[in-house]
Amino acid sequence: MNHLLSLETMSAPDMRRVLDLAGHLKATRDDQSFQPLAGQSWAMIFMKASTRTRVSFEVGVQELGGRVLYLNSADTQLGRKEPLKDTARVLGRMVHGAIIRTYAQQDLVEFVEYSNLPTINALTDDEHPCQVLADLLTMIELCGGYEGKKVVFMGDGDNNMSKSWMWAAEKLGFDFTICAPPAYQPSAAYLAQFKSGRIRIEPDPVQAAAGAHVLYTDVWVSMGMEEEAKRRLADLAAWQINSALVSQAAPGAIVMHCLPAYRGQEISEECLEAHADTIFQEAENRLHAQKAVLTLIAQSRS
Repeated sequence: MNHLLSLETMSAPDMRRVLDLAGHLKATRDDQSFQPLAGQSWAMIFMKASTRTRVSFEVGVQELGGRVLYLNSADTQLGRKEPLKDTARVLGRMVHGAIIRTYAQQDLVEFVEYSNLPTINALTDDEHPCQVLADLLTMIELCGGYEGKKVVFMGDGDNNMSKSWMWAAEKLGFDFTICAPPAYQPSAAYLAQFKSGRIRIEPDPVQAAAGAHVLYTDVWVSMGMEEEAKRRLADLAAWQINSALVSQAAPGAIVMHCLPAYRGQEISEECLEAHADTIFQEAENRLHAQKAVLTLIAQSRS
Protein backbone atom coordinates (compact mmCIF):
# COMPACT_ATOMS: atom_id res chain seq x y z
CA MET A 1 0.00 0.00 0.00
CA ASN A 2 1.95 2.99 -1.30
CA HIS A 3 -0.77 5.67 -1.23
CA LEU A 4 -4.37 6.26 -0.27
CA LEU A 5 -5.82 8.42 -3.03
CA SER A 6 -9.37 7.06 -3.10
CA LEU A 7 -11.52 4.10 -2.16
CA GLU A 8 -12.22 3.67 -5.86
CA THR A 9 -8.58 2.69 -6.37
CA MET A 10 -8.09 0.96 -3.01
CA SER A 11 -8.41 -2.83 -2.95
CA ALA A 12 -10.84 -4.62 -0.65
CA PRO A 13 -7.97 -6.53 1.04
CA ASP A 14 -6.23 -3.24 1.82
CA MET A 15 -9.44 -1.81 3.29
CA ARG A 16 -9.76 -4.84 5.54
CA ARG A 17 -6.10 -4.61 6.55
CA VAL A 18 -6.59 -0.97 7.53
CA LEU A 19 -9.69 -1.78 9.60
CA ASP A 20 -8.05 -4.73 11.37
CA LEU A 21 -4.96 -2.70 12.20
CA ALA A 22 -7.01 0.33 13.26
CA GLY A 23 -8.82 -1.74 15.85
CA HIS A 24 -5.51 -3.06 17.16
CA LEU A 25 -3.91 0.40 17.31
CA LYS A 26 -6.93 1.77 19.14
CA ALA A 27 -6.76 -1.00 21.73
CA THR A 28 -3.00 -0.51 22.25
CA ARG A 29 -2.82 3.27 21.99
CA ASP A 30 -1.07 3.58 25.35
CA ASP A 31 1.87 1.56 24.02
CA GLN A 32 4.16 4.25 22.65
CA SER A 33 6.89 1.80 21.62
CA PHE A 34 5.39 1.27 18.16
CA GLN A 35 7.07 3.95 16.02
CA PRO A 36 6.88 3.09 12.30
CA LEU A 37 7.34 6.76 11.35
CA ALA A 38 10.39 7.34 13.54
CA GLY A 39 12.79 9.76 11.86
CA GLN A 40 10.22 10.78 9.24
CA SER A 41 8.75 14.22 8.47
CA TRP A 42 5.31 14.41 6.85
CA ALA A 43 3.88 17.48 5.14
CA MET A 44 0.20 18.29 5.64
CA ILE A 45 -0.95 20.49 2.74
CA PHE A 46 -4.39 21.88 3.51
CA MET A 47 -6.15 24.05 0.95
CA LYS A 48 -9.41 23.58 2.89
CA ALA A 49 -9.85 24.31 6.58
CA SER A 50 -10.44 21.45 9.02
CA THR A 51 -10.77 20.55 12.68
CA ARG A 52 -10.98 16.74 12.87
CA THR A 53 -8.76 16.03 9.87
CA ARG A 54 -5.94 18.28 11.01
CA VAL A 55 -5.98 17.19 14.65
CA SER A 56 -6.31 13.48 13.89
CA PHE A 57 -3.48 13.46 11.37
CA GLU A 58 -1.13 15.61 13.46
CA VAL A 59 -1.69 13.49 16.56
CA GLY A 60 -1.50 10.27 14.53
CA VAL A 61 1.82 11.07 12.86
CA GLN A 62 3.30 12.15 16.20
CA GLU A 63 2.07 9.04 18.04
CA LEU A 64 3.72 6.91 15.34
CA GLY A 65 7.03 8.68 15.93
CA GLY A 66 7.00 11.15 13.03
CA ARG A 67 7.11 14.93 12.73
CA VAL A 68 4.47 17.08 11.05
CA LEU A 69 4.83 20.20 8.93
CA TYR A 70 1.45 21.93 8.46
CA LEU A 71 1.14 24.02 5.30
CA ASN A 72 -1.82 25.98 3.98
CA SER A 73 -2.08 28.27 0.98
CA ALA A 74 -1.13 31.29 3.08
CA ASP A 75 2.07 29.59 4.23
CA THR A 76 3.36 28.51 0.82
CA GLN A 77 3.89 29.76 -2.69
CA LEU A 78 0.81 27.78 -3.73
CA GLY A 79 -1.13 30.78 -2.48
CA ARG A 80 0.80 32.90 -5.00
CA LYS A 81 0.05 30.57 -7.92
CA GLU A 82 3.23 28.51 -7.93
CA PRO A 83 2.41 25.36 -9.95
CA LEU A 84 1.58 22.38 -7.80
CA LYS A 85 4.13 20.29 -9.64
CA ASP A 86 6.92 22.63 -8.51
CA THR A 87 5.81 22.43 -4.88
CA ALA A 88 5.68 18.64 -5.27
CA ARG A 89 9.24 18.55 -6.64
CA VAL A 90 10.51 20.57 -3.68
CA LEU A 91 8.73 18.54 -1.01
CA GLY A 92 9.75 15.29 -2.67
CA ARG A 93 13.35 16.15 -1.83
CA MET A 94 12.71 17.17 1.77
CA VAL A 95 9.93 15.15 3.44
CA HIS A 96 8.91 11.51 3.62
CA GLY A 97 5.19 11.71 2.85
CA ALA A 98 2.29 14.05 2.23
CA ILE A 99 -1.28 14.38 3.50
CA ILE A 100 -3.33 16.61 1.21
CA ARG A 101 -6.74 18.22 1.73
CA THR A 102 -7.77 20.07 -1.40
CA TYR A 103 -10.43 20.57 -4.04
CA ALA A 104 -9.53 18.64 -7.21
CA GLN A 105 -8.76 14.91 -7.13
CA GLN A 106 -6.40 15.48 -10.05
CA ASP A 107 -4.19 17.56 -7.75
CA LEU A 108 -3.37 14.40 -5.79
CA VAL A 109 -2.50 12.50 -8.94
CA GLU A 110 -0.25 15.31 -10.12
CA PHE A 111 1.40 15.64 -6.73
CA VAL A 112 2.27 11.93 -6.63
CA GLU A 113 3.66 12.08 -10.17
CA TYR A 114 6.06 14.93 -9.44
CA SER A 115 6.95 14.27 -5.79
CA ASN A 116 7.26 10.46 -5.75
CA LEU A 117 6.06 10.66 -2.15
CA PRO A 118 3.56 8.40 -0.41
CA THR A 119 0.42 10.52 -0.40
CA ILE A 120 -2.86 10.38 1.51
CA ASN A 121 -6.15 11.94 0.47
CA ALA A 122 -7.39 13.96 3.45
CA LEU A 123 -10.42 15.11 1.39
CA THR A 124 -11.09 16.21 -2.15
CA ASP A 125 -14.30 17.15 -3.93
CA ASP A 126 -14.42 13.58 -5.28
CA GLU A 127 -13.76 11.48 -2.19
CA HIS A 128 -13.11 11.44 1.56
CA PRO A 129 -11.66 7.95 2.03
CA CYS A 130 -10.25 8.35 5.54
CA GLN A 131 -13.64 9.36 6.88
CA VAL A 132 -15.37 6.28 5.48
CA LEU A 133 -12.65 4.00 6.85
CA ALA A 134 -13.28 5.54 10.28
CA ASP A 135 -17.02 5.07 9.77
CA LEU A 136 -16.52 1.40 8.93
CA LEU A 137 -14.44 0.95 12.07
CA THR A 138 -17.35 2.44 14.01
CA MET A 139 -19.76 0.00 12.38
CA ILE A 140 -17.51 -2.89 13.40
CA GLU A 141 -17.56 -1.65 16.98
CA LEU A 142 -21.26 -0.83 17.24
CA CYS A 143 -22.99 -3.02 14.64
CA GLY A 144 -20.81 -6.11 14.86
CA GLY A 145 -19.44 -5.49 11.37
CA TYR A 146 -20.54 -4.15 8.03
CA GLU A 147 -21.23 -7.36 6.09
CA GLY A 148 -24.92 -7.73 5.35
CA LYS A 149 -25.78 -4.33 6.78
CA LYS A 150 -27.81 -1.57 5.16
CA VAL A 151 -26.40 1.96 5.23
CA VAL A 152 -28.64 4.82 4.10
CA PHE A 153 -27.16 8.17 3.13
CA MET A 154 -29.70 10.99 3.47
CA GLY A 155 -29.64 14.39 1.76
CA ASP A 156 -27.08 15.38 -0.87
CA GLY A 157 -26.30 12.03 -2.46
CA ASP A 158 -23.86 13.32 -5.06
CA ASN A 159 -20.93 14.43 -2.94
CA ASN A 160 -17.53 13.14 -1.85
CA MET A 161 -18.92 11.24 1.14
CA SER A 162 -21.63 9.40 -0.76
CA LYS A 163 -19.17 8.46 -3.50
CA SER A 164 -16.67 7.08 -0.99
CA TRP A 165 -19.44 5.04 0.65
CA MET A 166 -20.48 3.65 -2.74
CA TRP A 167 -17.00 2.29 -3.42
CA ALA A 168 -16.74 0.82 0.08
CA ALA A 169 -20.10 -0.95 -0.27
CA GLU A 170 -19.25 -2.24 -3.74
CA LYS A 171 -15.96 -3.74 -2.58
CA LEU A 172 -16.79 -4.91 0.95
CA GLY A 173 -20.26 -6.34 0.37
CA PHE A 174 -22.88 -4.33 2.21
CA ASP A 175 -25.94 -2.47 0.97
CA PHE A 176 -25.80 1.26 0.42
CA THR A 177 -28.85 3.37 -0.38
CA ILE A 178 -28.76 7.00 -1.41
CA CYS A 179 -31.91 8.84 -0.38
CA ALA A 180 -32.01 12.20 -2.14
CA PRO A 181 -34.22 14.24 -4.44
CA PRO A 182 -33.48 13.71 -8.15
CA ALA A 183 -31.30 16.81 -8.53
CA TYR A 184 -29.02 15.55 -5.73
CA GLN A 185 -28.52 12.00 -6.96
CA PRO A 186 -25.39 10.69 -8.71
CA SER A 187 -25.54 10.68 -12.49
CA ALA A 188 -26.52 7.54 -14.37
CA ALA A 189 -23.03 7.45 -15.86
CA TYR A 190 -21.44 7.43 -12.41
CA LEU A 191 -23.82 4.76 -11.10
CA ALA A 192 -23.10 2.57 -14.12
CA GLN A 193 -19.65 1.81 -12.67
CA PHE A 194 -21.20 -0.27 -9.88
CA LYS A 195 -22.07 -3.82 -10.91
CA SER A 196 -22.79 -5.56 -7.59
CA GLY A 197 -26.41 -4.47 -7.24
CA ARG A 198 -25.67 -3.20 -3.73
CA ILE A 199 -25.93 0.50 -4.61
CA ARG A 200 -29.50 1.71 -4.69
CA ILE A 201 -31.35 5.00 -5.12
CA GLU A 202 -34.54 5.58 -3.14
CA PRO A 203 -35.88 9.16 -3.06
CA ASP A 204 -38.50 8.53 -0.37
CA PRO A 205 -37.00 8.92 3.15
CA VAL A 206 -39.43 6.56 4.89
CA GLN A 207 -38.96 3.83 2.31
CA ALA A 208 -35.18 4.26 2.38
CA ALA A 209 -34.95 4.14 6.17
CA ALA A 210 -36.93 0.90 6.46
CA GLY A 211 -34.63 -1.82 7.74
CA ALA A 212 -31.56 0.44 7.83
CA HIS A 213 -28.80 -0.37 10.29
CA VAL A 214 -27.08 3.00 9.77
CA LEU A 215 -28.60 6.36 8.90
CA TYR A 216 -25.89 8.72 7.67
CA THR A 217 -25.84 12.37 6.72
CA ASP A 218 -23.47 15.19 5.86
CA VAL A 219 -23.75 18.97 5.62
CA TRP A 220 -25.94 20.28 2.81
CA VAL A 221 -23.86 23.39 2.15
CA SER A 222 -20.19 22.54 1.82
CA MET A 223 -17.29 24.96 1.54
CA GLY A 224 -17.57 26.84 -1.74
CA MET A 225 -21.35 26.44 -1.96
CA GLU A 226 -22.34 29.38 0.21
CA GLU A 227 -24.11 31.21 -2.62
CA GLU A 228 -26.35 28.16 -3.11
CA ALA A 229 -27.23 27.83 0.58
CA LYS A 230 -30.81 29.12 0.50
CA ARG A 231 -31.81 26.93 -2.43
CA ARG A 232 -30.07 23.82 -1.13
CA LEU A 233 -31.61 24.10 2.33
CA ALA A 234 -35.09 24.41 0.80
CA ASP A 235 -34.52 21.56 -1.66
CA LEU A 236 -33.29 19.13 1.01
CA ALA A 237 -35.50 20.02 3.99
CA ALA A 238 -37.60 16.84 3.71
CA TRP A 239 -34.46 14.66 3.92
CA GLN A 240 -33.45 15.62 7.46
CA ILE A 241 -32.52 12.85 9.89
CA ASN A 242 -34.75 13.23 12.94
CA SER A 243 -36.35 11.00 15.57
CA ALA A 244 -39.37 10.27 13.37
CA LEU A 245 -37.13 8.98 10.59
CA VAL A 246 -34.97 6.95 12.97
CA SER A 247 -38.11 5.20 14.19
CA GLN A 248 -38.50 3.73 10.69
CA ALA A 249 -35.07 2.08 10.76
CA ALA A 250 -34.12 -1.34 12.10
CA PRO A 251 -34.17 -1.82 15.89
CA GLY A 252 -30.89 -0.58 17.35
CA ALA A 253 -29.99 1.42 14.23
CA ILE A 254 -27.24 3.98 14.67
CA VAL A 255 -27.03 7.53 13.34
CA MET A 256 -23.73 8.78 11.96
CA HIS A 257 -22.49 12.17 10.81
CA CYS A 258 -19.02 13.06 9.54
CA LEU A 259 -19.18 16.54 11.15
CA PRO A 260 -19.35 19.47 11.38
CA ALA A 261 -23.11 19.22 11.95
CA TYR A 262 -25.62 21.99 11.40
CA ARG A 263 -28.45 21.24 13.79
CA GLY A 264 -31.86 21.94 12.38
CA GLN A 265 -30.64 21.40 8.81
CA GLU A 266 -29.42 17.92 7.86
CA ILE A 267 -30.03 16.59 11.39
CA SER A 268 -32.25 17.73 14.22
CA GLU A 269 -30.79 18.92 17.50
CA GLU A 270 -32.68 16.22 19.36
CA CYS A 271 -31.44 13.47 17.08
CA LEU A 272 -27.82 14.57 17.15
CA GLU A 273 -27.75 14.70 20.93
CA ALA A 274 -29.51 11.35 21.23
CA HIS A 275 -26.78 9.80 19.06
CA ALA A 276 -23.86 11.96 20.17
CA ASP A 277 -21.91 9.05 21.66
CA THR A 278 -21.91 7.29 18.30
CA ILE A 279 -21.10 10.42 16.29
CA PHE A 280 -18.15 11.41 18.45
CA GLN A 281 -16.86 7.84 18.64
CA GLU A 282 -16.92 8.01 14.85
CA ALA A 283 -14.92 11.26 15.01
CA GLU A 284 -12.37 9.69 17.36
CA ASN A 285 -11.95 6.78 14.98
CA ARG A 286 -10.47 9.10 12.38
CA LEU A 287 -7.30 9.01 14.50
CA HIS A 288 -7.10 5.22 14.63
CA ALA A 289 -8.03 4.57 10.99
CA GLN A 290 -5.49 7.11 9.77
CA LYS A 291 -2.77 5.71 11.99
CA ALA A 292 -3.43 2.36 10.36
CA VAL A 293 -3.14 3.90 6.88
CA LEU A 294 0.10 5.65 7.82
CA THR A 295 1.51 2.43 9.29
CA LEU A 296 0.73 0.28 6.27
CA ILE A 297 2.24 2.85 3.93
CA ALA A 298 5.36 3.07 6.07
CA GLN A 299 5.71 -0.72 6.17
CA SER A 300 5.33 -0.98 2.39
CA ARG A 301 8.17 1.51 1.94
CA SER A 302 10.56 -0.09 4.42
